[in-house]
Amino acid sequence: MDFALSPELITLRAEALQVGRAAASRSSLTEDTWIAAPDRAFSLELAARGWLGMTWPAEVGGGGRSPLERFVVYEALLSTGAPMATSWFADRQMGPTLLQFGTEAQQRRYLPQILDGTSAWSIGMSEPDAGSDVASIRTRAVRDGDHFVVNGQKIWTSLGHLADWCALFVRTDPDAPKHKGISCLIVDMGLPGIEARPLTTLAGDAEFAEVFFDDVRVPASALLGPLHGGWGVATNTLSHERAGAAQLYARIRERLRDLVADLRAAPGAPLEDPRTLERLGGLEVRLQYLEVLCQRAISAAAHGGDPTGQASLAKTVWGELDQDIAALGDELLGGDDPGGRWAIGRLTSRSLTIAGGTTQVNKNITAQRVLGLPRR
Repeated sequence: MDFALSPELITLRAEALQVGRAAASRSSLTEDTWIAAPDRAFSLELAARGWLGMTWPAEVGGGGRSPLERFVVYEALLSTGAPMATSWFADRQMGPTLLQFGTEAQQRRYLPQILDGTSAWSIGMSEPDAGSDVASIRTRAVRDGDHFVVNGQKIWTSLGHLADWCALFVRTDPDAPKHKGISCLIVDMGLPGIEARPLTTLAGDAEFAEVFFDDVRVPASALLGPLHGGWGVATNTLSHERAGAAQLYARIRERLRDLVADLRAAPGAPLEDPRTLERLGGLEVRLQYLEVLCQRAISAAAHGGDPTGQASLAKTVWGELDQDIAALGDELLGGDDPGGRWAIGRLTSRSLTIAGGTTQVNKNITAQRVLGLPRR
């Protein structure tokens, strides 16, 4: 396989690297900035450059560009640690979901806000007693005239305390089988009855929130997709999340390079230890494998195929690889400083095999979509 970029893509990547580095220099965060570093000004800059909705159809205001062009831009931005959290979920997940399930009125209302970088989105799936089993949610939405009345709680909602809108998954038919009684509502996070409390992680970041809904009245026109058909909306949204997560291999690549640089500068010459070199070599091979998986997912999307299976496999490899790089860095360089870079990196990496679907869930998807194995 030849992954060489065309001259046009090389120029585009160089531009994105320059933009990303300039933005990263203004940010106080250097790790996981795609989710932990919101920056509304940078979201506006991405919009001005046409880097939001790059692959969306031109008739809805999108860029009409290829998946490879978007990949090149976002790989470059992610590798620099640019603060992308404000527009990350809107561009990566909600735009494509609105294009597939949104009504014409919903697309006219919400897509321009995403494209111009003025709206931030969160996705309300996880609940305290549901874990990774989205189908077990208990947050209720009861129809009352022209509104749904919502009661319940979500947790681990990424940027839920900062978002303008939430794609909220609720139970609308409590008597139906658990996969068939779910609906999705587009909820204005400024409505009365909503309380979002930031959750501080082990690393000290507040990228998640728990969100409470107390008799929140949501217009019935906010229903996204079919009534009681929210499971299909949820799986579609998650497939875009996993495909986007695969792009984060660029950040992992930079993390591995940083580890090598730190080891080279460390006392005691750890790079002269053959066991350390062997472990670093294994990580590098896995990184190259992840790049191949990402390219396969892009190719499938570019040719009208279903990238879900490849994206799930890439997401699995991405999460486990990031954890192993951070663990090696903490083991060799962490020392006794719990607030050091590699110690914090090890803590933050623990969530990567849970977020966006657990490793076990993604392996099941890979088994069915890639290997063609039957359900048991």
